[in-house]
Amino acid sequence: MLIRKGIIALLLLTAGSGLGSPAAAAGGVVRAPHIEAELVSEFDALRPGQVNAIALRLAPDPHWHTYWRNPGDSGLPTRIDWQLPDGVSAGEIRWPAPTRFSLGDIVNYGYEEQTLHLVDLRLDTDWPAGEPVPIRAKAHWLVCADICIPGSAELSLELPVAEAPSPTDWSPVFAETRAQLPSGDALDGRFEVTDAEVRMAIDWPAGTTGVGSAYFYPHANELVNHSRPQRHAVGATGLRLAQPRSDYLQSDPSEVTGVLVIDGDRRRSHAVVLSPGAVEPVAAASDASGGALPTSTGQTLWAVLAAALLGGLILNLMPCVLPVLAIKALSLLERRGDAQGRQRMHALVYTAGVVLSCLAIAGALLLARSAGEAAGWGFQLQSPLIVGALSYVMVAIGLSLIGVVSVGTRMMGVGQRLTESGGYGGSFFTGVLAVIVASPCTAPFMGAALGYAVTQPAAVALLVFGTLGLGLALPFLLIALFPALGRLLPKPGPWMEGFKQLMAFPMFLTAVWLSWVLMRQTGADGGAALLTGIVLLCMAAWLWGRTLSGERGWRGIIAGLLLLGALSLLRVPEPVTAADSAAAETADDGSTPYSEARLAEHLAAGDTVFLNLTADWCLSCLANERVALAAAPVRAALAADQVHYLKGDWTNGDPAITALLESFGRNGVPLYVVYRPGQPPEILPQLLTPTIVLDALRKEA
Repeated sequence: MLIRKGIIALLLLTAGSGLGSPAAAAGGVVRAPHIEAELVSEFDALRPGQVNAIALRLAPDPHWHTYWRNPGDSGLPTRIDWQLPDGVSAGEIRWPAPTRFSLGDIVNYGYEEQTLHLVDLRLDTDWPAGEPVPIRAKAHWLVCADICIPGSAELSLELPVAEAPSPTDWSPVFAETRAQLPSGDALDGRFEVTDAEVRMAIDWPAGTTGVGSAYFYPHANELVNHSRPQRHAVGATGLRLAQPRSDYLQSDPSEVTGVLVIDGDRRRSHAVVLSPGAVEPVAAASDASGGALPTSTGQTLWAVLAAALLGGLILNLMPCVLPVLAIKALSLLERRGDAQGRQRMHALVYTAGVVLSCLAIAGALLLARSAGEAAGWGFQLQSPLIVGALSYVMVAIGLSLIGVVSVGTRMMGVGQRLTESGGYGGSFFTGVLAVIVASPCTAPFMGAALGYAVTQPAAVALLVFGTLGLGLALPFLLIALFPALGRLLPKPGPWMEGFKQLMAFPMFLTAVWLSWVLMRQTGADGGAALLTGIVLLCMAAWLWGRTLSGERGWRGIIAGLLLLGALSLLRVPEPVTAADSAAAETADDGSTPYSEARLAEHLAAGDTVFLNLTADWCLSCLANERVALAAAPVRAALAADQVHYLKGDWTNGDPAITALLESFGRNGVPLYVVYRPGQPPEILPQLLTPTIVLDALRKEA
């Protein structure tokens, strides 16, 4: 590092003897190699006794850049030497938020486009009336691309004095530049310097929303190693980050100052002042510049929408959704005799049910996150009340399919006959049901798309979730819009009634699984209450299905009372907390519970870590654990020396796990990450095979 900086300084000094020779100007624009420079004013006159805004304008050529006050690994900050008459004083440069540039392993901070370096100019109140103010300065800069060219120029500007000056053509640019200055009061926080890194904890400004990425630019040049990535963990109340310390840092500073730049719905920056204090380690090795939390560029948004559409399409193949899709397929067979327009209307209503349900989940998720809750895809299943209610729904649908209780003659009336308008209400309800049963599953491409969505403004998030719903509804929408595709389905016949009844049993199995999830959340008492409620629900359905001379009479009343009793049992105990459920350190599968400190400890020891973020209600997670992670070769690899298997349980929700998911651009489980010494973490696919896991564990460190 010392040799490299010495070489860079020597090159700059050498360049300064030729191309960097000063340019002179009596006023106006100076054209120097690969850059323009001039002094500009916000108003056409100066006000005596007031602060007046002027600026040094630097406009580098395309693909060239100038430098911020801390240039990073190399470079020089722009400097202004003023020559002002008595009665006129100039303040320091007010620096707009910078961006990062890299050349190989060198990282710099600066500006790639036209930039106004704002300066406050104060004129004494006793300046002679009618006498113009001569403003002269010598500006020094360094403009770089693959090579660097130092330059300077003598600049001047003369302005009259007036009590009510008028804006110049530069006034809008001044306003744009002020929007790029650190805004509001400085953010507070803490910093801690260790032997290896500098850790910082920065509190979010009040009302922060739409965070796509965040990066901290320190004022001090010799604090951190600029070429190394900032590791970060994003939470509802703030940002924790860590970056390797600079080789030149001799002693711990008394405070750390800088600028936090937040990208998302808009780019904004805040001054930061940090005091010494303890900061927890940051385990996630994602790049805070935006690799894990992308910003909403048009190109990125289109890619995310494509991923959401494809993820929704693949979701049709997941085990959660297949029973409902089988019911939907039967309904298409029953309606083969309907007019084509009627079939299309049913498909559109089904699609509306799917898309609106996805939007409803997105709205609830965004509201929860805005209230400070750690929420992600499937977050509703962290509530035992919702898990119990879904168990009832699955049992009720199964009873309807098997004929215990009848709710209409067409299969699209499954669940209930919501309207009598040709069964369109049933089509809508089937779409809602498809989304409900899909929530425990995460398909490939979904995780990254939804993780992106929740970091964006509400309109973008809703668009992504709506596109996911469109992908889920797409197969049946295409069959209805293009009747030729419907010929691929089997011909209707008596077999349909038997198949309809057969589909009841996946619904019952889903209810069994949900009951198991609730027991894991609440313990045996909650599970017993739910099973009792299911029995009462079955009794109510049985009584409701029995008729006496076409009248249900007292049976209907008893059925209603039984249903109320079942619903009352949904008031299950509070979820078991992590502290209550912390059993043995090592589980039967060889994993130990995830904690940020435990992960940091293993990484500091130079060991390999396999991280599994999961939840009991996530069917994709359970399938991966049964098929891939339980395989004997994988179990042996995870049990090897210098390999640690950590499991983070998100069943009941956990803010630390939510923050870790967000640091990788995800908002739901499963997430599988392999950490190897000296390498960035590797995210594995959401659907695992033993080969995928073994290949990841056996890669050379």
